[in-house]
Amino acid sequence: MKAYVFPGQGAQFVGMGKELYETSAQAKELFEKANEIIGFRITDVMFNGTDEDLKQTKVTQPAIFLHSVILAKTLGESFKPEMVAGHSLGEFSALVANGTLGFEDGLKLVIARANAMQKACELQPSTMAAILGLEDNVVEDICVAIDEVVVPANYNCPGQLVISGSIEGVNIACEKLKEAGAKRALVLNVGGAFHSPLMEPARVELEDAINATAFNTPVCPVYQNVNAQPTSDPEVIKKNLIAQLTGAVRWTQTVQAMLSDGASSFTEVGPGNVLQGLVKKVSKEVATESATV
Repeated sequence: MKAYVFPGQGAQFVGMGKELYETSAQAKELFEKANEIIGFRITDVMFNGTDEDLKQTKVTQPAIFLHSVILAKTLGESFKPEMVAGHSLGEFSALVANGTLGFEDGLKLVIARANAMQKACELQPSTMAAILGLEDNVVEDICVAIDEVVVPANYNCPGQLVISGSIEGVNIACEKLKEAGAKRALVLNVGGAFHSPLMEPARVELEDAINATAFNTPVCPVYQNVNAQPTSDPEVIKKNLIAQLTGAVRWTQTVQAMLSDGASSFTEVGPGNVLQGLVKKVSKEVATESATV
């Protein structure tokens, strides 16, 4: 079975989607429709902006979503997903790719998500840190023992876990994790504590937007971040998507579940190749590739 995976924030780069726009009439039409929906020419930022322009959450999230979804749509008859998953933001791309969400509805939800997360970040200074070289349970135990807000946020691959929380909580955790033998505990240059309880205001805001959106029965299951389990039930998909903002991205477990359910190859649809690297850390043997038109 062929698994399709969709990247999240951090995969962006200047020039992303430009070749698609210039070589596919279908892609150009969808990009222009997106410019109208967003209210500014996001394509100008994607194709010719600066790294700083592209780093703004209100730009980054829809930009990655558009690159991923429009690329999937231009694959035509060759795109026949049997299972899909997306890393954080990428879950929205996956849900358009498998037919759960329409293109416009998916884009509007991503815009709502980006704006809600930006507001939540501004309410309380917070951050994230990458922890390398420790078992997941060691990181979990240390986070639980700290009085400040700090939680495991992204289970990216074996030996790589991102924590998220208040600045104080993350700093304390980093010190304790280094003492416990972490190879690295690196504070990340991010806007806030994504996938932590500090995103609760954003979760409430996004919940209203999700509940007001039509979700269809997809053509194949999506393996969702919060529980790494496959589902094709629109109501379950909604519930898990809402929980995703404050819950952890269980990517390691997602890849493991897809492999045990018969995934024979993984195709990354969108900018970069980060997910292919993470998949290879879970299974060296499985084939990975980038989608190309």
